[in-house]
Amino acid sequence: MGIEDKLPADSFITTTVEGVIGWFRQASFWPATMGLACCAIEMMAFGAPRFDAGRWGQEVFRASPRQADVLIVSGRLSQKMAPIVRQVYDQMPNPKWVISMGACASTGGVFNNYAVVQGCDHILPVDIFIPGCPPRPDMLIDAMFKLRKGQGLELPADDPARARVPVSRYPTGKKRAAMEAAIEQRQLDAPATIEMKGLMR
Repeated sequence: MGIEDKLPADSFITTTVEGVIGWFRQASFWPATMGLACCAIEMMAFGAPRFDAGRWGQEVFRASPRQADVLIVSGRLSQKMAPIVRQVYDQMPNPKWVISMGACASTGGVFNNYAVVQGCDHILPVDIFIPGCPPRPDMLIDAMFKLRKGQGLELPADDPARARVPVSRYPTGKKRAAMEAAIEQRQLDAPATIEMKGLMR
């Protein structure tokens, strides 16, 4: 019925602990509830019966950031909401990823004014951008699968602080502690949000 029928009786499989943990992790990929505007309707349809994200273990939208793996920023991000979104991201446990859903979350969209952040990548390390106004739920499904497989993520080997690692290959133990320390140091060295360009302040 399963893989044991395909293998001879005296065979065995070898892997790493990181590989097994990564396989478990990508089988239960839980998003945080962060609907900011009209793109959130498409995000809700992503978990509804027609598109049924539960087929891949992604239907559990968590109201607590402590239980979430991925933050989907869906909709325009206002200046007033930006600190709260960043706080939710900071409260999520590692490993964590960010998807920017829609034109407004990615670039500010048609709201090129002082009240809207011109792209949530000013305050969050975004892994995948989804274009469209609004993007369809199947585009979000595609982004989730790309995030799980690591497609579109930059993985520079020389700088672990800039590495955005896919779900299935996130390190454990000492390697994880070293990478998270480098990421935290990078965030401390980053300029304040008020000093970043493109915020229309």
